[in-house]
Amino acid sequence: MAKHEKTLRAIFETPTRADIEWREIESLLRHLGAALTEGRGSRIRVALNDVKAVFHRPHPRKEADKGCVESVRHFLENAGYEP
Repeated sequence: MAKHEKTLRAIFETPTRADIEWREIESLLRHLGAALTEGRGSRIRVALNDVKAVFHRPHPRKEADKGCVESVRHFLENAGYEP
């Protein structure tokens, strides 16, 4: 649980971080009960508490950029999660 709490806090930090590994974000989403399905290319569909979104896995880097982190933050807020 501590790992997921750390990731959740990192997503909500300001200024927005650009050093969070995408696999940590995916792990957090799964831990919260989100359904993740593969899309075309690097897309991944996520559904959590009746909120849906499509994200792009970062490549070639393993870290999500600031725009991606902000999108995940908004998604989590809409799904009812905050640190």
